[in-house]
Amino acid sequence: MQTLAIALGALVLYLVAYHTYGRFLARKIFKLDPAARVPSVEMEDGSDYVPTRKGVIFGHHFTSIAGTGPIVGPALAVIWGWVPALLWVLFGSILIGAVHDFGALVVSMRNRGQTVGDIAGRVLSKRTRLLFLSVLFLALTIVLAIFGLVIAAVLKQYPAAILPCLVQIPIAIVIGVYLHRRGVNLIIPSLLTLAIMYLTVAFGNVGFLADINQSLAALPVVAWVAILLLYSYLASVLPVWTLLQPRDFINSLQLISTLGLIVIGLVVAGLIGGAPASPGGDRQSLEIVAPAFRAAPEGAPWIFPFLFITIACGAISGFHCLVSSGTSSKQLKSESDAQFVGYGSMLTEGFLATLVILACVAGLGLGAKGADGTLFGSAAYEARYGSWASLGSLGAKVGAFVEGSANFLVALGMKAPFAVALMGVFVASFAATTLDTACRLQRYVVQELASTFVPREASAPSRHPLSILTNKHGATIFAIILAGALAALPPPGAAWTLDSAGKGGLILWPLFGATNQLLAGLAFLVITFWLWRRALPVWFIVPPTILMLVLPGIAMGIKVYEFFQNAQILLAVLGLATIALQLWIIFEAVAAWPRARGVLEDLSGSTESLPEGGRSC
Repeated sequence: MQTLAIALGALVLYLVAYHTYGRFLARKIFKLDPAARVPSVEMEDGSDYVPTRKGVIFGHHFTSIAGTGPIVGPALAVIWGWVPALLWVLFGSILIGAVHDFGALVVSMRNRGQTVGDIAGRVLSKRTRLLFLSVLFLALTIVLAIFGLVIAAVLKQYPAAILPCLVQIPIAIVIGVYLHRRGVNLIIPSLLTLAIMYLTVAFGNVGFLADINQSLAALPVVAWVAILLLYSYLASVLPVWTLLQPRDFINSLQLISTLGLIVIGLVVAGLIGGAPASPGGDRQSLEIVAPAFRAAPEGAPWIFPFLFITIACGAISGFHCLVSSGTSSKQLKSESDAQFVGYGSMLTEGFLATLVILACVAGLGLGAKGADGTLFGSAAYEARYGSWASLGSLGAKVGAFVEGSANFLVALGMKAPFAVALMGVFVASFAATTLDTACRLQRYVVQELASTFVPREASAPSRHPLSILTNKHGATIFAIILAGALAALPPPGAAWTLDSAGKGGLILWPLFGATNQLLAGLAFLVITFWLWRRALPVWFIVPPTILMLVLPGIAMGIKVYEFFQNAQILLAVLGLATIALQLWIIFEAVAAWPRARGVLEDLSGSTESLPEGGRSC
């Protein structure tokens, strides 16, 4: 019953937070105005700026910010015990993560859909823009280089997920075109799409289809990376309503319905127990089999600050500010939708992270594969979480959640192979939506960076060597070539072969956790200054800003020390450069703070200069 009480308590807490703190931010702080002109209407171009109903945007936003982050992070962090992980997810997502996502969305929406990096140049200082965009570029390069490997690893581990993930693409295009041209109600297309997706999971690994899955799973990692980056290019340059929006919407239907099934399964397992360990046996009691707190797991880094870096997306993630200010702000058709999309999506992700924790510390105890057969209870947890090294591989981290959550579904009466396949699709779909969104975001960042160096005179830009990068095709091609070249490298010390190629993105992966959380702190700086210049309250946002600047800074400092100890000079230099960028931006912020109170920045790139906005700032 303890597991069930935690799940239901978290759900109630998130609902209360949305209707209290979320509403306070929307009405009293950001003063959302349904009548205000928004970028999707003012700058509608049928490609990036497209007014879209909030249900579709919620699907795009939620699946894009989630990725595998709220799965892998919590699944790893419970090695320190389930209580610290749960507390950080619950209160981090409500008081920090949702404020970060919501704030970045609103600030971008009030600045014609520009990224927080571009906005930083006005609300802080001109130098900050280039520094901020450089951090964004580094973070997104790592995401693009690594997520092909992540998706390939998941699909190789769960081949039954391959065809359902591939089938989503043509379905998404059909649905996108149909909805864009007809503008019909979403209910019937949604139900049909959901039915098709579950049918592909049920029958997509039967007979010759299973052979196709196995053949595709056998492709070298580098081949998967190339395929996925090509797909990302198309998703980046096509109008958002053609592929990006509908695919994310389809994914959200499937993912949220699967979340619902997990909750129902958890309720059933909590009330009457999980499936019997053997046919005809008694149902197993659902209990938390992990320790509440574990100070020093074997081989694990210090819980402080690394718990707060390991669990990113489930509590707060800097990547989210890119989605909020890169794509979602260009598609909201009303300011009043921002709370549902920005604040609501983060709370949904927090609830997902809560379920991941419960799947790993309780669901796993209902049965998990071990070296000597199926393990139950605390033995299942210890086999997976005995040491940091035992959870080193992506497969082990994802597997803990997949097996634990599949046990909840089996408690409902589902067959185990179907439950495992469904959860494999769940994980792979999240990863894929992050990849295509990240590619589009990197395109925006490259265009904004290139525009810094291209002359503004009407006759000059076309002759400038960097002008090609201000074009969406040129910027996207540059982004995927850079990511592909990095990913195509073999791991350090390994010879280049088809099997080793595609894993080069791992070179920079140790930097990503701290860099990602640092990005959240920098985004908070932008939101804080935007409020400060309008003489709006900042008491609620200054503590999270300081926290998300200090914690990643400490973590990055520790990692740099380790890099030097291990003679990983490239990582050490990049880590020091990241710290230097952070300190420079903080210095710029401290210098600008005293004279910024109540002084509006240049509003030439803002919708606030328009009389139709009707806002008092």
